[in-house]
Amino acid sequence: MAGPLAGKVALVAGATRGAGRGIAVELGAAGATVYVTGRSTRERRSEYDRPETIEDTAELVDAAGGVGIAVPTDHLDPGQVEALVARIDAERGRLDVLVNDIWGGEKLFAWDAPVWEHDLDDGLRLLRLAVETHAVTSHHALPLLLRHPGGLVVEMTDGTAEYNRDTYRVSFFYDLAKTSVLRMAFALGHELGPRGATAVALTPGWMRSEIMLEAFGVTEENWRDATGDQPHFGISETPFYVGRAVAALAADPDVARWNGQSLSSGGLARVYGFTDLDGSRPDAWRYMVEVQDADGSTAGPADGTSGAGTSGDGPDPRAVVEAYR
Repeated sequence: MAGPLAGKVALVAGATRGAGRGIAVELGAAGATVYVTGRSTRERRSEYDRPETIEDTAELVDAAGGVGIAVPTDHLDPGQVEALVARIDAERGRLDVLVNDIWGGEKLFAWDAPVWEHDLDDGLRLLRLAVETHAVTSHHALPLLLRHPGGLVVEMTDGTAEYNRDTYRVSFFYDLAKTSVLRMAFALGHELGPRGATAVALTPGWMRSEIMLEAFGVTEENWRDATGDQPHFGISETPFYVGRAVAALAADPDVARWNGQSLSSGGLARVYGFTDLDGSRPDAWRYMVEVQDADGSTAGPADGTSGAGTSGDGPDPRAVVEAYR
């Protein structure tokens, strides 16, 4: 294996699909050995009942140039997570990158439903899947990660700390889950920094995951067709974009400068110079503030040259979005 992460060992917890899969593949492309975990296997599906499996992800890691190792794991089960970490220790003797991408809540939240109307069992299940799993995994994996200096923990969430601070995200339980993960990275930064490791929170932008593409009735090959109904979808990105963000962080000898911070794929692309698969650099979170959430207005381009923007009768977002890519 060649690449900046040759000899490094990563665990991507929640790598069945979406961002987790993109991250695992890009870590493999950089030369890492990547343990990929999840509950969907070729023998058994999770309650998502979708076709993607961790074995598929491991094979994609191999094809990218790394070593992919699929380990079925329910991260709500401390015993399974403990056994997973013991296996990594026995087989590799180290852990350099931990990506906590466990989620599993797509079918559990209701849009704009206040807490008293939201299904309570679904909401509490969402919190367990999105928050408790991360805590269980960190508890068991961090002693191994700290064995060698320079380790990296990436807490995957939806939204930057700045954006989520001022924006109500979907509903009570969703908002609480995503904000909790941001705070996890902040707390881990305080605990890991003095011990020679780094923790960050990282969010993709509007990601063209398997589920998102299916919802819009498009594929990765013709995804722009969906902008006819939803022009803002033009700012979307592949799961490999945030994967390249993680690979760049993991290869950065000065990664400690980010310790405890909230980061985004688009923001890191400007720092490290990587692009999405099509060569673009979508800056989704800036776009969301300046265009999508701007009360119907259409802001100026991302270089800031056109002032405060125009009214809702201004340019179509499909044209404006190119300035943010």
